[in-house]
Amino acid sequence: MLTDVLTGWTAETLGGLTLLAGTAAWGWLRQRRNQAGPGTAPAIAAGEAVAVRTYTLLGARAADGQPVHLPSSRPAGIRVTWTGPAGKTEQFELTDAVLPDGTYVAERVSAYPEPGTL
Repeated sequence: MLTDVLTGWTAETLGGLTLLAGTAAWGWLRQRRNQAGPGTAPAIAAGEAVAVRTYTLLGARAADGQPVHLPSSRPAGIRVTWTGPAGKTEQFELTDAVLPDGTYVAERVSAYPEPGTL
């Protein structure tokens, strides 16, 4: 009789622990899957102010020879296209680097060869 009680108790305990571990693992995986990925921009709540940064396009000059400044509210890592005075388009990537004049750096992407094009 004692053997029957211990055997039944052991099976029920192991079954309950297995269900508990499975539920915890499922919840952990679901939480990880629902988190935003590294490349996604954070959502902006309605009425929340968006910071506008002024970017200096490195290596780009306006028709009068002055550096080109681009105001943008987009986050760092975004590529923007700029059309120069001669009609040539170039891509720049916005960064978090700050220049001494207080503007942020937009680095020319087309100055570097794309991987696999050499």
